[in-house]
Amino acid sequence: MKSILDISGTATTIMIAHRLSTVRDFDYIYNIENGRIIESGTHNELMANKGKYYEMFIRQGANYRN
Repeated sequence: MKSILDISGTATTIMIAHRLSTVRDFDYIYNIENGRIIESGTHNELMANKGKYYEMFIRQGANYRN
């Protein structure tokens, strides 16, 4: 992950990811469902909102603990 951030430098980078830990450190995250943006913000903002991103992130983390 660090290499993607290093390579992009100050350029705008668009990343599509199913593993949310991949985009955790990005400046801004858009959560898209059925072609529509349903949430956006930083990782911390999205986690604090406890919406769909939060649910998916927690669910993915549980897979690593089990």
